[in-house]
Amino acid sequence: MDFEIHTSDRPMPDGERESVLGSPGFGRTFTDHMVTVRFDEERGWYDGRLEAYAPISLDPSASVFHYGQECFEGMKAYRQDGGAIALFRPSVNARRFNRSAERLAMPAIPEETFLQALELLVAHDAAWVPSREGESLYLRPLMIATQHELGFTLPSRSYLFVVFASPATAYFGAGERLRPLTVWLSEEYTRAAPGGTGAAKVGGNYAAAFAAQRQGVAEGCDQVVWLDAAEHTWVEEMGGMNIFFVLREEDGSRPRIVTPPLTDTLLPGVTRDSLLRLAPELGLDAEERPMSVPQWEELCASGRMTEAFACGTAAVIAPIGRVKGAGGKGWTIGDGEPGPVTRRLRKELLDIQYGRLPDPQAWVYKVG
Repeated sequence: MDFEIHTSDRPMPDGERESVLGSPGFGRTFTDHMVTVRFDEERGWYDGRLEAYAPISLDPSASVFHYGQECFEGMKAYRQDGGAIALFRPSVNARRFNRSAERLAMPAIPEETFLQALELLVAHDAAWVPSREGESLYLRPLMIATQHELGFTLPSRSYLFVVFASPATAYFGAGERLRPLTVWLSEEYTRAAPGGTGAAKVGGNYAAAFAAQRQGVAEGCDQVVWLDAAEHTWVEEMGGMNIFFVLREEDGSRPRIVTPPLTDTLLPGVTRDSLLRLAPELGLDAEERPMSVPQWEELCASGRMTEAFACGTAAVIAPIGRVKGAGGKGWTIGDGEPGPVTRRLRKELLDIQYGRLPDPQAWVYKVG
């Protein structure tokens, strides 16, 4: 697609931008530009443009407000050692984005157009990509339904695709400041049921999670662990992240990382997939298998489970130190601190993303 370029006539001054980059937080400040592409049934995808970051004008009757047709992605641009800027496996995000769109009866955007939009935005706002360890430029592609009509029997006939960006620090700390999470077992609420939208990255999944997250925070927890909808027994994932367990085998063989198998109730994380591929190269077995809450507690009590961690684009890898649940339920994982397997996997993944290690699987996508 040919994109029109309309650069901002009021970019943030260099000094103010550097001040923001000194302490970027997460998702608080946004870069000078965004990319937009429109769709309707007659023209397909059209009117691609880079323009100044600004509010979007929508009719109050737009379908997204009433029927929830919306999906999005989360990904990052990294400033590598030497100054180059790179994305990490963006084609995987593009394909997942289109699977989410398909689940909500929205049109697929060509992968080439998706990647063009990312490259265009990152190239024009390259000065916003942080250079400090653990920091990055967070990218948010999204699609919303824009048809001006309250009829609900058929999906929208028009859509808007947008990509915008925000400088971001590590979500749960980094390096020696990497802190273990306390997680809340949500036995009252359910994130997703079979046949629903659990495997899609859609806003409704996150909106439905807030009640449980608020409950967890009230109990002194950082994140929610979601269980299956039928039995409320089987661990599925966490709020915005997949989950892994580190097991030591009784025969003394090498450690094993275990994660619940993908179903239509779990989001197929890009970081999750990367770790399953990366672990064997580091001398770790990797396995997808179900894990029940009683098994989790028993494995920790026996000492066979020494670590657990969450993973996702925002957090990269975040160690889990303690589990809490209703009725005083709770236990500690290992010694409650970030373990060596968690730290090693995190370092290996970050070193690939920041260009400090070879990239034999061609995961890194250079911009420009």
